[in-house]
Amino acid sequence: MRSNYCGEVNGSFVGQSVELCGWVHRRRDHGGVIFLDLRDRDGLAQIVFDPDQKESFAAAEEVRSEFVVRVTGLVRMRPEGTKNPDMKTGEVEVLGQHLDILNKAETPPFPLDEHGNVGEDVRLRYRYIDLRRSEMSDRLRFRSQVTNTVRNFLDSHGFLDIETPLLTKATPEGARDYLVPSRTHQSRFFALPQSPQLFKQILMAAGMDRYYQIAKCFRDEDLRADRQPEFTQIDIEASFCDEDEVMKITESLITDVFKKHLDIDLGVFPRMSWSEAMDRYGSDKPDLRIDIEFVEIADLMKEVEFKVFSAPANDTESRVVALRVPGGASLSRKAIDDYTEFVGKFGAKGLAWIKINDCESGMSGLQSPIIKFMPEEVINNLMRRLAVESGDIVFFAADKEAIVNDSLGALRLKVAEDLDLIRDFWAPLWVVDFPMFERSSSGDLTSLHHPFTAPACDIQELKKSPSASLSRAYDMVLNGTELGGGSIRINQPSMQAAVFEVLGIGETEAREKFGFLLDALSFGCPPHGGIAFGLDRLIMLMTGASSIRDVIAFPKTQSAACPLTEAPGEVSTVQLNELNIRLREQIKLS
Repeated sequence: MRSNYCGEVNGSFVGQSVELCGWVHRRRDHGGVIFLDLRDRDGLAQIVFDPDQKESFAAAEEVRSEFVVRVTGLVRMRPEGTKNPDMKTGEVEVLGQHLDILNKAETPPFPLDEHGNVGEDVRLRYRYIDLRRSEMSDRLRFRSQVTNTVRNFLDSHGFLDIETPLLTKATPEGARDYLVPSRTHQSRFFALPQSPQLFKQILMAAGMDRYYQIAKCFRDEDLRADRQPEFTQIDIEASFCDEDEVMKITESLITDVFKKHLDIDLGVFPRMSWSEAMDRYGSDKPDLRIDIEFVEIADLMKEVEFKVFSAPANDTESRVVALRVPGGASLSRKAIDDYTEFVGKFGAKGLAWIKINDCESGMSGLQSPIIKFMPEEVINNLMRRLAVESGDIVFFAADKEAIVNDSLGALRLKVAEDLDLIRDFWAPLWVVDFPMFERSSSGDLTSLHHPFTAPACDIQELKKSPSASLSRAYDMVLNGTELGGGSIRINQPSMQAAVFEVLGIGETEAREKFGFLLDALSFGCPPHGGIAFGLDRLIMLMTGASSIRDVIAFPKTQSAACPLTEAPGEVSTVQLNELNIRLREQIKLS
């Protein structure tokens, strides 16, 4: 039906006849000559219709935006002064000789060039219109190219592409499961996988040695810009390896992707322990493009009368830290008040600050409501430790460790963005030496990654000091975003049982939930480990999109709904009866 894509037609086609198909992007009538910009996924081509070609000209008069047409014509150079250097086809045009209207179109719900003024709900309702925009189609094309590179790389390194089930057993992996009722097994449910974690471990027990999958995953959790209820990950697992080997090959994978598709050399990834990352940045995924770091000042605040600082300084479960922001003295009081409100969302009770207006003027060069509560000697020691300069501002956080890390860590990112302190380069990082466990809000121990992560100690040490035990886990971080997380897995039943014991999972519960895995471990499972990369996050970063919704063809909304198909939807009583399900009546309040 066509000889070429629109975006292919350039100066080398001059004098040739072409057949093009696509959508009418724009129609212009210039004094009897009609110009059509024809669009397909590859680009735009300008078509000219002359009144001398009566039949095609009459058809061109009829077309409107988004009509689907086929054009036959002769490629020629554009007249001098009319060439468009911003279009890859901008030096040529096609003299239209024949025009077929393949399908008419209603007026689109929004002009493609003005999508920025349209709400996301409208864009998702008419996603097929939104995807016609070159920005969106380019991102999906880029995504396809990246996944092809990933497959080729892993294939060349001996990894097998193996699919794992989408209907499986509900297992606790950190998020809420999507459940699927079974018609053939009354009152029983499948679960959609949060990840292929258990199946890929079983594949290692089966001797597959190296596995990968571009895998769909499902998690019923609260959403934000980088979360979706269904998402895609690059899932990788290998046998007879340690963490260094897994990190080496997957680092090579990501550097290969960036080099091929962005011509960017990420270099060798530095490594940082989890504890160092939390101490310096308050985050286990620090953005190293920002030079601002936490500075511990608890030792300076232990004896001050100002209880806001001294009380946390003398509490082993708390932190007192300072954040020096270069050039921050220019911030208005309103901006500081806004930052105070911002950190409050993370549990902080307030935000103390000192402006350094003039370093050389001593105390008189400082501006702050808290100075009067602190001895001059403490202030001077504080300024020296922070190495402040005139024009800086220092923010303080004093509270429980988690609150300080969350609030000041988030403030670090926000103030850096507001003051343009984020350097323009790519900053990859491996974060290693994670704790095995963390405390839940109820005080119980939970897995920091998942319960199948191998500890970096033996069983005796694990049981003796679970809170102090480190894991063999590792996360790849890029520009403050976690690209992927992985670990060496437990491959011995005795260690797996010990981890379950620490987590309060008894033998009966372990058999009920994970019996198939425990059996696999008991029949000669090799040492193994792997990682999973968020494909959507990777593409979001590489394309500069602000949300993963802009790199997924058919994403869900923030409330996990699909405006296009109106899913989730109601089902018939017949279907519910087949599944032995009865809906609970909703009580209506008068």
